[in-house]
Amino acid sequence: MSQHRRFAQVDVFSAVPFKGNPVAVIVDADGLDETQMARIANWTNLSETTFVLPPEDPAADYRLRIFTPHRELPFAGHPTLGSAAAWLDAGGAPKHDDRIVQECGAGLVDIRRSPHRGDPTDQTADSPTAATDAPSEALAFAAPDRLRSGPLDDAYVDRIATALGVDRAEILDHQWADNGPGWAAVRLASAEQVLALTPDFSAIPEAKLGVLGAHPAASTHEYEIRAFVPGVGAAEDPVTGSLNASVAQWLIGGNLAPNSYTATQGTALGRSGVVSITAEDDEIWVGGATSICIRGTVHT
Repeated sequence: MSQHRRFAQVDVFSAVPFKGNPVAVIVDADGLDETQMARIANWTNLSETTFVLPPEDPAADYRLRIFTPHRELPFAGHPTLGSAAAWLDAGGAPKHDDRIVQECGAGLVDIRRSPHRGDPTDQTADSPTAATDAPSEALAFAAPDRLRSGPLDDAYVDRIATALGVDRAEILDHQWADNGPGWAAVRLASAEQVLALTPDFSAIPEAKLGVLGAHPAASTHEYEIRAFVPGVGAAEDPVTGSLNASVAQWLIGGNLAPNSYTATQGTALGRSGVVSITAEDDEIWVGGATSICIRGTVHT
C-alpha cells in the first residue's frame, strides 16, 4: 500500500533562498528500507537526500540517514542543518531547551539555534528571492571529530597541484580534513586564486578536495573555499558544512584563523553561501541560514 510521507527541500548556508545548497528531506522515513532510501536519493539527484527516523539512542531527538545518489554517508554538514530545520518545521520538539541532538552514522551531533553572522549584502533588491516568504532558521552544528588529520602525502600534493593547474609552491599548506566524506584540503594565498581555478581531476577522479584562500584584510569574510568532488558525480559542491567543519578544526587548531570567522563558498557557481565558524570551549560550531523552499509529500 502506498504511503504518503512528509517531504521538504531545504536551502542551506544562504540568507537568500535558492542561493545556498539544497537538501531533500523525507521527514517520516520510518518503514523505508535501505534499498528504497538509495533509490529515492538516486532519483532526487541532489548531492544528498536525508531520511528522518525515530532515534535508537535515548539521548537523541531523531536519527538521520544521509544518502548521495550513489552511497550512504556517516555524516554531512549541510544535510545535518537542513534536516534539523525540516524536523523543526514539521513540529519536532527537542528534548533539551538549548540544543537538538541528531543521531547518525558518526554518532551524536549537537545542533543549536544560532544568530547568523551573514553577509549584509545577501538581501539585495536584485536578488531573485529577496521578497520570498520562505521561513528561515539559523542553525549550527558541533563539528564531529576528524577521522583522519595531519599533512597529506607529498606525492598526493604534487598530483593535487597538477590537477589544480598551480605550481606546487603555491600550495602554502595542506591537511587531511576527513570527518566522514574523505576530505583533503589545501590552502592557497588568496581567495582570488581560489576563484580563478579551472581544475582537471582526470588523473585523480576519486579526489574529495577543499581549496581555500584568504579574502583581503578589509573584507566582510575571511576565506573563500571551494569543494571539488569529481568522484561523486558532481564537479563541485556549492556549500559544504563537513568540509568547513574540519577545515576550521585545522585552521583554528593551528592558529591560522581567529576563533570566529566566516567563509564564503559557491561564488564560482553563482551561489551566495556563507558559513559561520565559532570556537567555544574546545568545540567548533558550524552555522548558517536555512530556508524551507519546498514542502510536500512523497508517495512510497
